[in-house]
Parts: sequence; structure tokens; C-alpha cells
Amino acid sequence: MSSVTLRTASPQDRDTIVELIHQLNVFEADLVGDRRRDYEGARGYYDELMARLSRRNGRVVLAEASGVVVAAMGFSLDQDAAYVTGEVRNHGTVTDLIVHADWRGKGIGQILLNEAERLTREAGLKRLMIGALVANERAVRTYGRFGFEPYVSFLKKEL
Repeated sequence: MSSVTLRTASPQDRDTIVELIHQLNVFEADLVGDRRRDYEGARGYYDELMARLSRRNGRVVLAEASGVVVAAMGFSLDQDAAYVTGEVRNHGTVTDLIVHADWRGKGIGQILLNEAERLTREAGLKRLMIGALVANERAVRTYGRFGFEPYVSFLKKEL
């Protein structure tokens, strides 16, 4: 595998990030059925993500191999509700982790998760949070191997 470098995304990376979001939406649509498969949904989510990250001292980190973007990670600094103890109330959050289909299984996700840990520690924080669809077993396994453990479960009921 060629060397992977990380950089913070710029507005010029919009189309590349939208393409990655679209790939993930299509993949997850096959798992859970409630994801949009069109590019308009991916563009809309990109805009939502960038607005949310700008409010939360966040950024999108891109992984590149030979000058080609192969993955993107949304990262922000967040605060839980007042009932969470002070030492972990403020935490880092991986909002999104998307690896291009051709690059999955090559350790790119691990590189990005290491960067999320570094950014969290750099901010003086002790907790890193990430979410995954239960149906995305590969992501759940990857995050588990990285040391994440279940914390909150969201349950749904279709009406």
C-alpha cells in the first residue's frame, strides 16, 4: 500500500466528500433501507455536516494515497448533558468515517481513528465517541478492535 497522508479538507474538496458520502449512503441503504441513494441526499448531508462541524470546533480530515482522497472523517469536540461527570462530559466525536470501497480493509480507518484520538488528546479530553449502524457489522467490529465499547443504544420502532 502506498503511503497515506492526512489533511484537513477545504471547500474545494466538496465534490470528493459528497462522492464518499454517496457511496456510504448506498452501502447503508442495502443494510437498513432508509438511506437515500441519490446524490442530492449526499449533497444535503454534506451541507448539514459542515454546518454542524463549524458550530462544534470540528473539521473533516481526509486520507490521501498517492494524491488521491481515499477516506474522510468528520471530527468535532462536543459536550454531553449536565448529568455526565465533568472529566468526560467534554469529548471528541467521530461524526463520520467513510473509506472508499476500493480501500476498505487496508488500515485506512485505523489511521483516521488514530488521528481522532490524537485530536481528542490534543484538546485535553479523555473520551472519544463514535456511532455505527448495528447492521454495519464490519464497522462495529473495526471500532471494537480499536477499543470502542457499547455505551448507548438507540432503538427504533417503525409506525
